[in-house]
Amino acid sequence: MLFADDVVLVDESRAGVNRKLELWRRTLESKGFRLSRTKTEYMMCDFNATRHEGGDVSIDGQVVVQNDTFRYLGSVLQKDGNIDEDVRHRISAGWLKWRQASGILCDKRVPQKLKDKFYRTTIRPAMLYGAECWPTKSDMSSN
Repeated sequence: MLFADDVVLVDESRAGVNRKLELWRRTLESKGFRLSRTKTEYMMCDFNATRHEGGDVSIDGQVVVQNDTFRYLGSVLQKDGNIDEDVRHRISAGWLKWRQASGILCDKRVPQKLKDKFYRTTIRPAMLYGAECWPTKSDMSSN
C-alpha cells in the first residue's frame, strides 16, 4: 500500500482550490489511489486581513474541515503568518528531548565535554528545527 502525505494546493480563491482539489482527486483515482476525505483539511491564509469570498472547500461534494493552524513537514503554520505556535512547539520539543536525556546530562560521572556534544547534537536541533525559515518582525528582535 502506498501513501502520499503533505500535499499543498495553493490558489488565490476557494473556487480555484476546489478546481485543483477535484483535479487532484480525479488524477489519483484514475491511477488507482484514493484521496482520504476524513484526513484532508485546509487553511485559508489571511496575511493582509482582507475579506474573502464565502463558500466551502469540498471534495466530491463533501465539505473539507478548515483549520487555523496546520502542521507541514514538522512545522506549525498559522493562517495569519505568525510563528507563535511553531516556536511553542519547538520549545516543547526541546524540553521533551531534555527530559529524555536528563539521566545522561545530570549524571556527574559523564564528562562535561560529552554532555556538551550530546546537547549540541540532540536537544539544540530539536529546538531549532525550521528556525532558519522563521520570519522575524520588528517587535521580536532586540536592539
